[in-house]
Amino acid sequence: MLLHDRRGLRRFGRPRHLLRQTGRDPPTGPALPDRSPLHLPDIEPSLPDEDLLDRFQRAAFDYFLETVNPENGLVADTSRPNWPASIAVVGFALSCYPVGVERGWVTRDAASKLTLAALRFFWNSRQGNGDDVTGHKGFYYHFLDMRTGLRAWRCELSMVDTALLMAGVLVAGAYFQGDSEDEVEIRELSEALYRRVDWRWAQGRRPTLRQGWKPKSGFLYSDWEGYNEATILYVLAMASSNRPASDDSYGAWTATYQWENIHGYEVLYGGPLFMHQFSHAWIDFDGIQDAFMREKGSDYFENSRRATYIHRDYARQNPHGFGGYGDGLWGLSAGDGPGNFRARIEQQPRRFSAYAARGAPFGPDDGTIAPWSCLASLPFAPEICLPALRHLTECHPEVIGKFRMPSGFNPTLKNRRGFGPSGWVSEGHYGLDQGIVVLMIENHRSRLIWDLMRSSPHLRLGLRKAGFSGGWLSQPASPLRPGYVE
Repeated sequence: MLLHDRRGLRRFGRPRHLLRQTGRDPPTGPALPDRSPLHLPDIEPSLPDEDLLDRFQRAAFDYFLETVNPENGLVADTSRPNWPASIAVVGFALSCYPVGVERGWVTRDAASKLTLAALRFFWNSRQGNGDDVTGHKGFYYHFLDMRTGLRAWRCELSMVDTALLMAGVLVAGAYFQGDSEDEVEIRELSEALYRRVDWRWAQGRRPTLRQGWKPKSGFLYSDWEGYNEATILYVLAMASSNRPASDDSYGAWTATYQWENIHGYEVLYGGPLFMHQFSHAWIDFDGIQDAFMREKGSDYFENSRRATYIHRDYARQNPHGFGGYGDGLWGLSAGDGPGNFRARIEQQPRRFSAYAARGAPFGPDDGTIAPWSCLASLPFAPEICLPALRHLTECHPEVIGKFRMPSGFNPTLKNRRGFGPSGWVSEGHYGLDQGIVVLMIENHRSRLIWDLMRSSPHLRLGLRKAGFSGGWLSQPASPLRPGYVE
């Protein structure tokens, strides 16, 4: 994933209108001020919410069918030509295939074949500390050649991207529970791949997990510290029956957290929204708490809801006067930008960036919105995410194209430097963006991925070893719903 800057509750209950939409009990305590769904003027909905979500979700899902190499199951990091595969994107793909089956977008047989191709590839690919390999110690290089599967761009062996891959591997094993030879093999490979990862090695001599490793220089300087998308990394590392991370690793990580009061919200800070979304694609944090959140009287689901509102409120306040920001247009995250240049716009000097992990409220911010981020927060705050989606659909149709979200767009550059009425719009699409859209829409609609992972003994063990308790984790694992098994 990304190396990024980090800075980093009183308990607030969820608004009543949110309870009706999620159907789940909130944490107890004083309520946030009522935030009823906003109504954007002069915008008439053309599609019911479910139909609108279905179109965006289907378009995002199709990314994986369009960019996968069916011979080895690898999926391109981006739709741009000649781009390598991202192991994290493969993890998202493996998690999205069950969604496609349940929604009728791909047959179970086709999904199982794509899944099996990926699992066989990773199991049989070369591991070692040389150059012409795919991984080492059960971890995999961040980017792989789409055809050969070998390390691309001399990139790092990535701990968090391997964790995202393993999350998808475990989803596959949980979903494909049939008796066919393919589905039996999927389950066997899922277990074998997860057991092979040497999480203890990835700590080096420290309790926290390292961010990456290269064969000639060794571990990268940085550890995974400060709140971010690495929750799934620590949980899966703690659960391993082979070479788990040490028992003090999770506590060492949470000791680096930063708690802040932002716009009146007490929150565990992470600037870009993806930090509050990625681990949540697989783990339902609603109502379960670790020691840190028990002390704060909150949980990570509630924290992500507050982070979503912080981004909305930041856009409302729009302290830097960027174009388009407001109730219906918000959401900063990691993604493309218009480029590294300066321009004077409406008598104000502006400095723009290319790819960056943008965040609110402490920045960086150059006016670039990540339009997919509102959909990725849908389970946390549908009452503000759905109106934001409608605003995009009605006011920026050139951005969403055929219902597939780009990495970003910058309306401050509207009709400038050769850009159109929505300003600069990113070319192509990223698999990470499409994957988180598919999974979070599905968790909002049916809880499919959350339910599958709740049934995973590895996830449950990892959460308990990390100190989580309460909520669904205190109950026995539920049997899989009918329909998951042929």
